[in-house]
Amino acid sequence: MGLISLLTRDPLAFVVLAVLLLYSIIAHEVAHGWVAKLFGDTLAEEEGRLTANPMPHIDPIGLLMLFVAGFGWARPVPINYGYLRRTRFGLIAVSLAGVTANFIIAFAAALLLEFSMIRGIPPIALALTVAVKINVILAAFNLIPIPPLDGSKVLAEFLPIEARVKFFQFERYGFFVLILLIFTGLLNPVINVMQGAVYGLLGLILSPFHF
Repeated sequence: MGLISLLTRDPLAFVVLAVLLLYSIIAHEVAHGWVAKLFGDTLAEEEGRLTANPMPHIDPIGLLMLFVAGFGWARPVPINYGYLRRTRFGLIAVSLAGVTANFIIAFAAALLLEFSMIRGIPPIALALTVAVKINVILAAFNLIPIPPLDGSKVLAEFLPIEARVKFFQFERYGFFVLILLIFTGLLNPVINVMQGAVYGLLGLILSPFHF
């Protein structure tokens, strides 16, 4: 279900969800560019993509899908993999940067929810709960090894050269396959498993912080 139906039922919830979702996606993309810069590729910075301003990140179709279908995407941050130092490690680090950013946001929001004074303020508690859920979903979804998702780039680094070439040849069709799997619900079991893994890791890291 998209965000449009929520707009008519609960405008405040619509604004909170839309802002959190938009900036969680932006944080994911900026993280890719920021880590790429650490490894020697400044292309994202040169194109003005290391910014919290949503305008350079917005993909019109991805934004429309966000409101209509409930999922969407931003413009991918440009990466010149030829400039990355320590190529294999650099590529894996850049690929996992977005997922890591979403996990850190989920962790921070969940940690804040541990404070009783915040739990006692319903609007803030609700926003933090939504932030946790959104960022866990984004992290889990992007870990799926289907091109063009981040997990596919990590998987490719561990494939033999011949298999890697064939794998990336599939990337031109990967987006359409991904959309088909989402709309048919065939991807749901995989997403659920990945979410369970992310929540499990989140709970493990949070366990020392329970008050």
